[in-house]
Amino acid sequence: MRTIPPPPPPVSIRVDLDKPKGRMEPIWAWFGYDEPNYTYMKDGKKLLSELAALSPVPVYVRAHSLLVTGDGKPALKWGSTNAYTEDAKGKPVYNWTIIDKIFDTYIERKMKPLAQIGFMPEALSSKPQPYTHDWQPGQSYEKIFTGWRYPPKDYGKWAELVYQWVRHSVKRYGKKEVESWYWELWNEPNGGYWGGTVDEYNKLYDYSVDAVRRALPTARVGGPHVTGPAGKSSVAFLKAFLEHCRNGKNYVTGKTGSPLDFVAFHAKGAPRLVDGHVRMNLGTQLRDISSGFQIVSSYPEFSKLPIIIGESDPEGCAACGMKTNPENAYRNGTLYSSYTAAAFARKYELADIHHVHLKGAVSWSFEFEDQPWFYGFRDLATNGVDKPVLNVFRMYGMMRGNRVEVSGNMAYQTLAVRDSSVRRAEPDVNALATRDTASNSAAVMVWNYHDDNLPAPASTVDLAIKGLPAKQVTVTQYRIDGEHSNSYAVWLKMGSPQQPTAEQVKELEKAGQLAQFESPASVKVVNGGIQLKTDLPRQGVSLYKLTW
Repeated sequence: MRTIPPPPPPVSIRVDLDKPKGRMEPIWAWFGYDEPNYTYMKDGKKLLSELAALSPVPVYVRAHSLLVTGDGKPALKWGSTNAYTEDAKGKPVYNWTIIDKIFDTYIERKMKPLAQIGFMPEALSSKPQPYTHDWQPGQSYEKIFTGWRYPPKDYGKWAELVYQWVRHSVKRYGKKEVESWYWELWNEPNGGYWGGTVDEYNKLYDYSVDAVRRALPTARVGGPHVTGPAGKSSVAFLKAFLEHCRNGKNYVTGKTGSPLDFVAFHAKGAPRLVDGHVRMNLGTQLRDISSGFQIVSSYPEFSKLPIIIGESDPEGCAACGMKTNPENAYRNGTLYSSYTAAAFARKYELADIHHVHLKGAVSWSFEFEDQPWFYGFRDLATNGVDKPVLNVFRMYGMMRGNRVEVSGNMAYQTLAVRDSSVRRAEPDVNALATRDTASNSAAVMVWNYHDDNLPAPASTVDLAIKGLPAKQVTVTQYRIDGEHSNSYAVWLKMGSPQQPTAEQVKELEKAGQLAQFESPASVKVVNGGIQLKTDLPRQGVSLYKLTW
C-alpha cells in the first residue's frame, strides 16, 4: 500500500510587478491537429469557437493533410481535401471546396491558418500506392506512412498547385488577411512523414516558397518542422535546411539561398508508466526546445527570426489513447494541466536565455469527433466537454502585458528542469506573473507540479505581490484541481457513463469551464504590496487576477 508523504514545507513566492522581464507574447494561442476534416464538424466548430473566445489575440491553427487526395471523410491520423486531381489527359483539376470549408471555419472566428503545404496529392506522388490507410491505436505507427509522403513526380505541377492555392486564398479572403498567415512546408521531414532525401526537401521548399511568393510577394513562409532537435537526425536535417537557405543553390532561381521568414521545429516529452503510476518527463521536451533555440541562434542571418515550435506536447501521438498506451493516462485529469502550466513558463525562460524570438508554441491537441468519452486521447475536449487542460489556456488568456520577476523557495530553476526534469522529492511550486499597465491589472499563475503522479499533500503557498500602484485591489482566484474546472472528476463520480443523459452532459459542460475558487475580494494594499495565502493541491493550478 502506497503511503502519503508528510506535508511539504511552506512555499513562499514573491512577485515584483515593477521588474519587467519581457513581453507576454501569446505563444500559447497556437493549436494543431492531424485530422483537418474535424475542423468543420459539430464538436470541432464548438471547440474552435471556445479557443477563439479565450484569447485576446487571433489564434493560429495548424493542420495536416490539407492537400491529401480523398473524399473528405475523417479518420484517426488521416484527412483529405481532394484539392488536386488530374483528368484523363494528365491536366490538373483544382477543387478548393473542402479547404475552403476548413479555412472559412477559422476566418469566421477571426483565427489564422498556420497553413501547412502538404501532403502530396495521389496524382502527383512519385510513389502513390498504397495511398489511404486505416490505422487504429495500438497498431504500428508505420502504417500511416503511405503514398502521400513522397516527393512529386513533377515539381512544376506541384509549384503550380501551391501558386493556385495561395492565389485562390488571396481572392477569397483578401490580400491583407492572407498576409497575416504563415505558410509552411510539410511536417517532420526528417522522419516518416517524408519519403525523400534532405536535398529533395530543400528542392521542394524552393519550389514552394517561389510559388507562394509569386502569388503573394508579401507572404510569410518557413519551415522545416523537424522533430525534436535534441535528436541527431533532427539536428542534421535542421542545419542542412538552414545552410541551404543561407548559401545553397536555389533549385528554382539558380541564385544563392532561399527566403526564410520563420524557423519551425517540434518538441515532445516522454511519459512512462513506472510502478503503476504515470511519470512525465518535462525535461525531455525542454531539451528539444533548448537545442532548437541554440541552433537557430548560432546563425546570425536567422537568429532574430520568429521561431514557431510547430508541435509542443508531453509526448508524440495524440491519437494513441490510454487503453493502448497506459502511459498516456495523464491526459484526462489535472496532470496534463499542471504540466502545461509549468512547461509554457519554461518556454519563455528558455527563449530569454537563448536570446531568440519565440513567436508560437503549437499545442498539438484538439478533439476527436464521435469517440468514446474520456478515452485518453491528447485532446482539449471530449464529445464537446472541455477537459481540465483547456482551462490552463483560459488562464493564459487573462495574462497580458509584460512578464515580471518571480522568485520562490520551492521553484525549480529552468535549466535544472531542462537537464533533470522534476524528480526531486519536492514538487515544483512556482509561478508566472504579468502586469498590464494598459488595463490596470496583473495576473499570477501558480502551479504545484511533479513528474510523478502520486498522492501527495497540498502545499501551503504564501504569495507576496509588490509594485501595486493603488491603495486597494480586487483579487479573483481561479482554480484547476480535483474539485474545480474538472469535468473528468465529475464524470468519474457519475460512474463513467459512455451514454450520459442530457442532464449529465449539461453538468459536465459546466464542470469543464474555468471555475472561480472563491468570490472576488477587495484587498488593502500596504506599502505597495499584498499578501495572499492558499493551499494548492498537487497537480493543481491557480490564477490570481488583480485589478485596480
